[in-house]
Amino acid sequence: MGDFATPYWFALLALIACHAVGHLLAQRARRRRVLRFANLDLLDRVAPRTRGWRRHIPAALSLLALTLFTIGLAGPTADAQVPRDRATVMLVLDDSLSMEATDVPPSRLDAVKAAATDFVRGLPPGINLGLTTFAGTATVEVMPTTLRDPVLRGIAQMKLAESTATGEALAAAYNGVQNVNQLLTGADGPPPSRIVLLSDGRKNVGREVDGPAQQCKDAHIDIDTISFGTDNPDVTIPIQGQTVSVPADPDTMQRIADISGGHWYDAPSAGALHQIYTTIGSQVGYETQRVDASKPWMILGTALSLAGVATALRLNQRIP
Repeated sequence: MGDFATPYWFALLALIACHAVGHLLAQRARRRRVLRFANLDLLDRVAPRTRGWRRHIPAALSLLALTLFTIGLAGPTADAQVPRDRATVMLVLDDSLSMEATDVPPSRLDAVKAAATDFVRGLPPGINLGLTTFAGTATVEVMPTTLRDPVLRGIAQMKLAESTATGEALAAAYNGVQNVNQLLTGADGPPPSRIVLLSDGRKNVGREVDGPAQQCKDAHIDIDTISFGTDNPDVTIPIQGQTVSVPADPDTMQRIADISGGHWYDAPSAGALHQIYTTIGSQVGYETQRVDASKPWMILGTALSLAGVATALRLNQRIP
């Protein structure tokens, strides 16, 4: 219902009491005027009695309307999810050869493209979003920007390549976020920043993930990691004429989350991945704020006030 200052409750109770007492006094005065008529039969013809308890309906509606108006004027507030107007996000996606596996149909890579596309389109326009892809090397495809089309094109154009340089990808993402934040830093400091990293396997080339993960932690850049694919050892792909088993291995993603203090997610299916991206999107793109909640009270109070007037005219042929 929201928060209210205590003095407003006293004012509300006082107004309700005054309205109720006024209505009772008006009813008593009406009875006294009735008794002044000497000819009661004539009174019944001139001013017939109203129908019992129904004559109090207009006053009750007016009292409820007054109560709601008072609550609305007291300035109630409530928690609401508000789109962020400043934040930096780097989306980091694995396009190594193991992403060709079809344990997540039609393939891991195609499923990632679809889920990442929905994630990008769901972010508020004030978010600066970038894209880094990696296999044997890491490439910052798009520096964080409020433009979404370059990121969407980068996702659509992802192609498979050999090896998995997760540490290089994390370092590239860190540098990209830091470079943009230097330009965006204002009186309130740099904007909230986050790296969203997805991979289906462990690092096998390049630097270790420990150093870049610690750098992100020290710079207050949050990291969400996603392990994608099933851990079934029967999942294979052809590489250079050989069949290679590529079960998902979450160790690297869990390690990065542990070092950076971030969150690790397991996504064995496309549905799970979509749900994870939806969760991360709500955390990245929105923040909880206290906002004004008086509008519903004022609307309902207005409706009850109009209903009270209409009922009074209908039953008593006058406005109370």
